[in-house]
Amino acid sequence: MNPAVAGAPAAAGSADRERRGVALWLFAVAALIFLMTVIGGVTRLTESGLSIVDWRPVTGTLPPIGEAAWTAEFEKYRQSPQYRLVNRGMTLDEFKQIFWWEYIHRLWGRLIGLAYALPFAWFLWRGAVPPAYRPHLWAALALGGLQGAVGWVMVASGLVDRPSVSQYRLVAHLGLALVIYVYLLWLALGLWRGDRPTPAGDPGRRTAPGLAALAFLTILSGGFVAGLDAGMVFNTFPTMDGRWVPEHYGDMAPWWTDPFENVASVQFHHRILATVTAIAVPAAAWRLATTGRPLVRGLALAAIVAVTGQYLLGVATLLAQVPVSLGAAHQAGAVTLLTVLVALAHAARREA
Repeated sequence: MNPAVAGAPAAAGSADRERRGVALWLFAVAALIFLMTVIGGVTRLTESGLSIVDWRPVTGTLPPIGEAAWTAEFEKYRQSPQYRLVNRGMTLDEFKQIFWWEYIHRLWGRLIGLAYALPFAWFLWRGAVPPAYRPHLWAALALGGLQGAVGWVMVASGLVDRPSVSQYRLVAHLGLALVIYVYLLWLALGLWRGDRPTPAGDPGRRTAPGLAALAFLTILSGGFVAGLDAGMVFNTFPTMDGRWVPEHYGDMAPWWTDPFENVASVQFHHRILATVTAIAVPAAAWRLATTGRPLVRGLALAAIVAVTGQYLLGVATLLAQVPVSLGAAHQAGAVTLLTVLVALAHAARREA
């Protein structure tokens, strides 16, 4: 046997293993981002996001050590609008409780950065990253750096004259996190499977991305609900305090601010989008579950389960006036649904 021919399968097998190694790394980073969205949700629900009033990317890695350091950190917080307008009289021990959530949130962001940058350099050095994927992985690294800056810009919006962050910046921060998450997940799925796209006319190829986009939009609308604490009002279902359209809906002027700044409108729109998603996903996914290939069928059924559970969890969270446990679970459920729909979209456009 020709040695060159005999070595070809072995070389191909080694390349496949390295490609899948890169995929596993991206799946792991995506999992860290998934957890980050839940931590961020808890940070918001506990109103902890403004407890650290400066941005120290390097020296801020360590928490305050010793009573003097804690006192100094607390004194800086006491100058913030949130303390003066909302938490006046808070004790040092109470401050520590909100500090730790924001500290964990920021530390987790640093962990994600290291978990991405160091293995990326290693895989590049080994030549394990397929050439077509290198620009995408560099782009993801740049997006991660941008996300850190957007996070600080968000926090800074609550340190001047208002005791909370801007809902616009909160949604931008959440949206960019989800973009990075979906981007890495998509790249990881492509590296793991390494197969060819289906024909452009395949029905799942057209439908599944639309479902993922709808879920993404619904999550962003939920960001406005969180940013305005809109889940704390109209805690009835299916009506909103006895009305199908809430009182004061559309009342804010100028009119273009109403969908983003009127608490009644923000919650109403999130309900509508969630309901449309809860109807559209099972309707479209059931067709794929009965006509698609095995992987598509499995993911379509998972999508139906995920969207049903998420909708019921959203209702329970609303009726209970958004306790931290249910709010965090609702955030996790939203990203779980998005994950399943992205995986479905990827499977639908790939050959088995």
